[in-house]
Amino acid sequence: MATTKSEKPARKPNAAFMKPLTPSTELAAVVGSTPLPRTEVTKKIWEYIKKHDLQDPQNRRNINADDKLRPIFGKEQVSMFEMTKLVSTHLK
Repeated sequence: MATTKSEKPARKPNAAFMKPLTPSTELAAVVGSTPLPRTEVTKKIWEYIKKHDLQDPQNRRNINADDKLRPIFGKEQVSMFEMTKLVSTHLK
């Protein structure tokens, strides 16, 4: 008996992404100090970026650092792809 696509089991989220991680003091200034899963940290950083209008107007894939993001990024501007790599160094 063949199984159809609709009978596939629901996809479970990867446990590594859902594990709560503690942000560094620099990152805690943006996302809070409580342990959060990686996905929530990224979500909160994007909320902060949008709230403070930090996306570059010419190239929306770039994020301009303000005083709180500069210690996390280590420079004035990063691409959205580079951002996740830099943020992960601030999670334990």
